[in-house]
Amino acid sequence: MIDHLDHLVLTTANEEACVRFYVETMGMTLETFGAGRRAFRFGNQKINLHVKGHEFEPKAELPTPGSLDLCFIASVPLEEVVARLQAQGVPILEGPVMRTGATSRIRSVYVRDPDLNLIEISELVP
Repeated sequence: MIDHLDHLVLTTANEEACVRFYVETMGMTLETFGAGRRAFRFGNQKINLHVKGHEFEPKAELPTPGSLDLCFIASVPLEEVVARLQAQGVPILEGPVMRTGATSRIRSVYVRDPDLNLIEISELVP
């Protein structure tokens, strides 16, 4: 019945820091749509942005900054990801480590975004 994920919603307590992280560090594109809504686009997906206390309806029952645990597959080798994170001053919590992804083994590093969501950035391992 389900084919793929179209978008998800991230709730932030600090819109400016969140935008900076996902655009400058993660390399996503910021877009505005609808009545002033914002989203981060990457590949064929996007992350819609809600600001805590100013969420769009309908929304999750308890939208909370820092409650996500996301894994992204990088478009560049993991060594380039690590170099970019270091250049941006983003601490790596763990990794590179081997993990099991949705379609194959992956090699990952873990960081936190400004809301303390756990962000896993990975490369596919043949």
